[in-house]
Order: sequence, then C-alpha cells, then structure tokens
Amino acid sequence: MRFLAYVLVALIAGILTGHFYAPEFGNLYEIMLYLLILIIGIDLGQSFRLAEIRKLGRLAIKLPLGTLLGSLLGGLVASLLLGIELRWGLAVAAGCGWYSLTGPLIAQYSAVYGTLGFLANLTREIFTVLLYPVAIKKIPKELAVSMGGATTMDTTLPIMTKFGGSEVALIAFVHGFVLTAMVPFVVPFILQF
Repeated sequence: MRFLAYVLVALIAGILTGHFYAPEFGNLYEIMLYLLILIIGIDLGQSFRLAEIRKLGRLAIKLPLGTLLGSLLGGLVASLLLGIELRWGLAVAAGCGWYSLTGPLIAQYSAVYGTLGFLANLTREIFTVLLYPVAIKKIPKELAVSMGGATTMDTTLPIMTKFGGSEVALIAFVHGFVLTAMVPFVVPFILQF
C-alpha cells in the first residue's frame, strides 16, 4: 500500500507542478521511457530461461486475444449504458490503453470521441498502475496483466515486474507487444462501419 501512496503523491505533485509551473521537458519523457525499457530488458535477460519462453507459447496468444475481446465487450456494455453509437464505444475500447494512438485515430472521425478515446485509455493506464498490486492478491498475477492492455510492454511493465516478479515481466512484455501490433488495425477497422 505504501507504493500506491507514492504513486498518488507523485501524480498529484505532477498535476500541481504542471498547473502552477509549466517546465519544458522536450523529449525527456521519451528518453526516460527508452531507459526504463532498457533496464527492464536487462532484468528480463538475467532472469528468464528458454523453458519459460516455450511455456509462454499458448498464453502469449490467448492472453492478448482475451484482453482485446474483453475490452470490446466492455465497450459494448459502455455503449449500451451510455447510449452512444456502438462503433464509438468499440473503437474507444479497442485502444486497449494506448491513449496516444487511440485519441488521434478516433479524432479523425470525431473530435469529441477522440477526446473520449484519449481520456478513457489514459484512465485505464492510471488504474493499472494503481490497482495491479491490489488485483494480484485476488486473481493470478499472469491474468491480471490483461488490465494494462497495450501498455504492458512499456509504461506499466515496471509495476508488473515489481509486484508480479520477473516471471510476469516476460508475459507482460509479449502481451503488450501483441496488442500494440493489433490496435492500429482494429481501431480503424471498427471506425469504417
């Protein structure tokens, strides 16, 4: 729980800093993300074995597909509950947490739903950071990876590695990679209808 407090304090401090003082970071966030992925890669290289990669085989396909289907089901339910057109709900959900792509993709068709796509997928990432440590107490840590969607190969990977262990890191990375490869095709496909 102490970790969650640190995350919330850092988030609130960031919001306040951004509100009262707007520092220009340029592409520092991008450099930090690459450094973070490098460190995770080193940790993965030290900890996994060939047998683990073989064992990952079926799960590497089933988990991302299940995540995408679950996200689409959530989009369907949200569309019905909110009374919005089905294609918008499905397109927002199909972003699987990748807010920086989903928002602009949908905004080509509707600025309002593009904004919704951005915010909904950003919220998914934030909730993953906050709730993954709690969720793995109730469900298997490998399956809880699905809550992060496409972000599990980058921004939420450190959280999953820290709390799920290095055996979850490989699953999370592959899961995020597969979804990252699928999202740019699925969202525009849905929006064609």
